Order: sequence, then structure tokens, then C-alpha cells
Amino acid sequence: MPLLGAHQSVAGGLYLAFDRIKQVGGESLQIFTANQRQWRSKPLQPEEIRLFQERWQENGMMPVASHASYLINLAASQAEMATKSVSAFGEELARCQQLGIGFVVIHPGSHGGAGIEQGLTEVARNLDLALERSGGLESELIILLETTAGQGTALGSRFEELGWLLQRSRYPKHLGVCVDTCHIFAAGYELSSPAEYQQTIDQLEHSIGCDRILFFHLNDSKKECNSRVDRHEHIGEGKIGIEGFRNLLTDPRFQHHPMTLETPKGADLAEDIENLRRLRSFLT
Repeated sequence: MPLLGAHQSVAGGLYLAFDRIKQVGGESLQIFTANQRQWRSKPLQPEEIRLFQERWQENGMMPVASHASYLINLAASQAEMATKSVSAFGEELARCQQLGIGFVVIHPGSHGGAGIEQGLTEVARNLDLALERSGGLESELIILLETTAGQGTALGSRFEELGWLLQRSRYPKHLGVCVDTCHIFAAGYELSSPAEYQQTIDQLEHSIGCDRILFFHLNDSKKECNSRVDRHEHIGEGKIGIEGFRNLLTDPRFQHHPMTLETPKGADLAEDIENLRRLRSFLT
């Protein structure tokens, strides 16, 4: 069955994310390894790394992904922004190598008016630079390009764009894709009926290849299909609806994939518990 989990806070220490995912009964985890709203982060201390790895071991070495900072824009054509983005992303890749995290999720970026072709060219070059400068080429680290809703000049809302990046990189074995259900729905890919779902997966297979899809974000959508607006909703309470998630979770091609929630939650994590219960009900 899919390895269902959630994005969890690292407040109080990175290792505490494992206590939170255990509390909700998760089998996979996504975190921020540093403040996602800041360019620079403090170097990891040996004790932080030790505690994180110990707690991870205690929780069965479940799949863990880091989500890179929202400030990073690898599609930037302005030299200063591109330099800062490559540096910040390189730091994130290095932190994940220290912690032993194998997946790093990142949005491809926004071309800012320079055009899709120029933006994609910048992303491909900057991904390679970050891998080279972080030492990631000597590791098994995989960068997961996340599908996007297509707001503004954001790249990655069309499967063809992600497929182009996978083919253009000099280091394709270090690249994969993270599919966000809310984002692809908002970008115009239907999921709700079996026929619509199959058509979307066929397009993914054609443009990317299902073997390159390594992680999922499970979020319903507050907005309609093709709205190009990224607003997450609880499972079954948005415009995708229950059947869209049933189609995905029962697809044998993704039976062993990590799938994490990014839905709103309170301090007691009750929403995560309920969303995971709903998802697991499709598998019984």
C-alpha cells in the first residue's frame, strides 16, 4: 500500500517531527530542515544530526523528504537572484546529506516575464550547479521537481515542462518528480472519474514517465479545475473529491510510494489523523 504521511513541524528540534508523525500514524514524512522564509540557515550541529538520525531509526527509517525554501527561484534570469538561489539550494542539499535525507522537493521557479523557454533553461543550469557545488553528485540524493498550479509566471504546471527538465539535466539520475494533487488539478488535469484520472496519468507517462514519479503530495483543492490557484483543502472536502483520491491510492503503479498531506492543521494534529483515516478507508 502507499506510505501515507504528512508534512510536520520541526519546532523545538528537527527530531521532534518524528514524534508528530508517529502521533498521527504516518508512514512517511516531509519537513523543512530550516526556516523556509529565510535565505541563510545556521549550520547543523552534531547533536542535532545525532538526535534526528536516532529518532528516525526508532521510527523504522520511513521515507523522509525535505521541502526547499519558497524563496529559492532557480528560474530567475537576474544574476543576483540566481546566485542567491543556487547558493541557498546548495546549502539545503548539503544539509540533507548531513541528515541522511534522500529526497529534496523544490518548485521549479518563476520566469518573471522572461518566457517559459528562458526560464526552463535557467532551471536546468542552476539545478546542475547546485548539485555540483553541494557535493550531491557523490550521494544518492534525488531532487524532486514539484508540479505547480501555474499561478503567474510559475513553471512546472505542464507535465511537458518537467519532462524537458529531466531530459536537459546533465545528472538525470539525481532528478525525479513530486506530484501534488491540488496543483495538477488547479493546472487543468482532471482526477475525479476513473476515465479522467487515467487520461491524466497517461499524460504523465508520456511527458515524464511514471518511473520518475517518486513522491506525492495529497491535497484536495479549494478551487475548480484549471483555476491555476493553489489552495489546499482537506481530503474529500474540495473540488477533487473522494473519488479522485480513491483512483490514485488504488493505482497499482503507485502502491509503494510515499504520499504526504500538506493540509491545514491545528496543534493537536487532529486534521492529519482524520485525513489519513479517510485515505486509508480507500484501501480496505
